[in-house]
Amino acid sequence: MRLPDYRIEPADYKADFKDLRAVRDSVFIIEQHLPADLEQDVKDPHSHHVIARDNHHNPVGTGRLTPEGQISRIAVLHQWRNQGVGQSLLRTLIESAQKQGLTQITLETPRSTSGFFQKFGFIAKGERLNLDGNELQCMSMTLAPLAEKTRPSAKPREASLPTEKLNNLETHLDSSIRLIAEARRQICIYTRDLEHGLYGHNDVVEAFRQFAINSRDGCVQIIVQDTFAARGKPHPLIDLAQRLPSSFQFRSPVEREDQQYSSAFLINDRDGYLFRLTTERYQGEWSPNHPARKRQLYEVFDRIWQRCRPCTEFRALGI
Repeated sequence: MRLPDYRIEPADYKADFKDLRAVRDSVFIIEQHLPADLEQDVKDPHSHHVIARDNHHNPVGTGRLTPEGQISRIAVLHQWRNQGVGQSLLRTLIESAQKQGLTQITLETPRSTSGFFQKFGFIAKGERLNLDGNELQCMSMTLAPLAEKTRPSAKPREASLPTEKLNNLETHLDSSIRLIAEARRQICIYTRDLEHGLYGHNDVVEAFRQFAINSRDGCVQIIVQDTFAARGKPHPLIDLAQRLPSSFQFRSPVEREDQQYSSAFLINDRDGYLFRLTTERYQGEWSPNHPARKRQLYEVFDRIWQRCRPCTEFRALGI
């Protein structure tokens, strides 16, 4: 039986801790009867985690990459096996290792599943280990740097461009569409309530749709302060995210200072930004390429994103 679609996304160890443990406890402790102290691992908080979620945001699979380059804790809930979830988790972790510049990755797996990893290029290495009666095979894989892969040549980076003032909704729409269109793989938005006049505008939603379709593994990360107001009436961007759930992630602040943050902004991974000091008026500034200012805003966004909770209010919409 083919289950509904799933998506793979980065997991924050603190924010997603319960979901990571829910999957791992179900697979390793309850199903495989491994010792509970297996999960008391000092490497966990410092590892890169990924999580597979269904269209209702429920966790169905996990995996991690340790700082030493070891892939481990790959777990998929029983009812989601043979759906490609494990392969997707593994591919994502391999790509993460390449992005980090690692030249070799390792793993330990039961002999019965070593064939699965051999298909991806892992080779048995060294002696077999014995963990509580389970025989494990050590395996390794040599990685080619991403630069060695055949890729379309990137456009040369523009010189830093001057900041321009924004005075009305029309200029905000034009600037937002350009920033979305020029993004490669990442767009970050901090908004009070998914401002319908801006992010619900047909041209802006279409720009997001083109980004989601054409960007390889692209993702739009959106922090929404007032999720109740965002759901007050039908919103085209939420409808789009419902149709393309792997391309959109929504979170909401839990810290008081984050909830009271009065500004709004949009940034892309081409060093472009749009910033408004207050969400009450369409007055602000933007630049299609201003690395220093974009970096400042991204640091603010990332710091708050790590403290946010997933927007469970949107789960009924399939997000």
